[in-house]
Amino acid sequence: MALRLKLRLIRTFVITSSGLIVYTIADKFYEPVLKPALQLLDPESAHDFAVFAAKHGLVPKDKGKDWSGLACEVWGRQFENPIGLAAGFDKHGECVDAMLSAGFGFVEVGSVTPEPQEGNPKPRIFRLEKDRAVINRCGFNSVGSSLVSERLRRRLAHIHSAQPGVVGVNLGKNKDTEDSKLDYEKGVVTFADIADYLVINISSPNTPNLRNLQQKNQLADLLEHVIAVRDASLKERSPKARPPILVKISPDLTDEELQDIVDICLKLSVDGMVISNTTVQRPHDLVEAKLAAEKGGLSGPPLKDISTSIIQKVYRMTDGRLVIIGVGGVSSAEDAYDKIRAGASLIELYTALAYEGPGIIRKIKTGLSELLQRDGFQSVQEAVGKNVLVSSSQYGMRN
Repeated sequence: MALRLKLRLIRTFVITSSGLIVYTIADKFYEPVLKPALQLLDPESAHDFAVFAAKHGLVPKDKGKDWSGLACEVWGRQFENPIGLAAGFDKHGECVDAMLSAGFGFVEVGSVTPEPQEGNPKPRIFRLEKDRAVINRCGFNSVGSSLVSERLRRRLAHIHSAQPGVVGVNLGKNKDTEDSKLDYEKGVVTFADIADYLVINISSPNTPNLRNLQQKNQLADLLEHVIAVRDASLKERSPKARPPILVKISPDLTDEELQDIVDICLKLSVDGMVISNTTVQRPHDLVEAKLAAEKGGLSGPPLKDISTSIIQKVYRMTDGRLVIIGVGGVSSAEDAYDKIRAGASLIELYTALAYEGPGIIRKIKTGLSELLQRDGFQSVQEAVGKNVLVSSSQYGMRN
């Protein structure tokens, strides 16, 4: 059966059986029913189908009640819980409310480029099933900032019916743009008045020379520019009402490079860091060795410890002065808790959603609540950086 026909049949089933699909997508039916159906499709088609289902309201709402201690305030914004959807799922701003209603406390849209672009040739996403991981080399495939902006503005125009939650926008650059500053400037100007926060993505391994923007001089020049653009475009707003600007960094940096980035972020009063993007490293214990040879960024459990280690380093380097969004290999409450104790105020996931289904959101929130209360914390914010403070005091470091 041709791939296109398979996709058409599944879509037809979804549309004509919308009453049943809610239960089909529910966690207890994901493994035996929906997951095998999605595996008939290549990974990118399966992703497109998932977005399609969410866009048409076919993802079940999280009807559970969050523990009050999961609510947190970051940058003066209220988060119902600290678990967010990482950039890469809703690239085009199509299903924000559906994913918020599924239980996420926030959603990061993108990456969005100023002009539409196809990205890299297909196939460009690969499942490492036995490792519960994914390799992608999408290359910022995007419908462009105008269309994404239009969708988000339309949502805000009907804010009374929108799902509560924080919405960030992850900004990328077009592949052929020579002056990167201009692309990020366009992104900031387009989204500054509608995004709750903005992420400057300079760490995808799939756009040529993008990671060079993490180098000291280039990064300082870029961040100084985008901060000035944000402030100028929203000069009528108080500084606290302007969207925070964050930098998304690579997990493949040396300690020296990481220190340079941290110093620049502190000097320029950048509001936070997203740690981390996918990695070009290939851990020696990957089971899917043949697929691991594919070029691109690796996500999922093999990235977990790498990203958590960097979170802890940055928290220690900054003495907790930068807000950290921790992302990379989160597939359980324990994974989220480890990143919080390492210094992350907020957590994002994506790959686990592809393998486990939307039920993973409730599982993580419930388990995280239990872990926090077990250890005597009244709120998630009390646990942020706790491991760093403990290790620092053991070695006589400032805490």
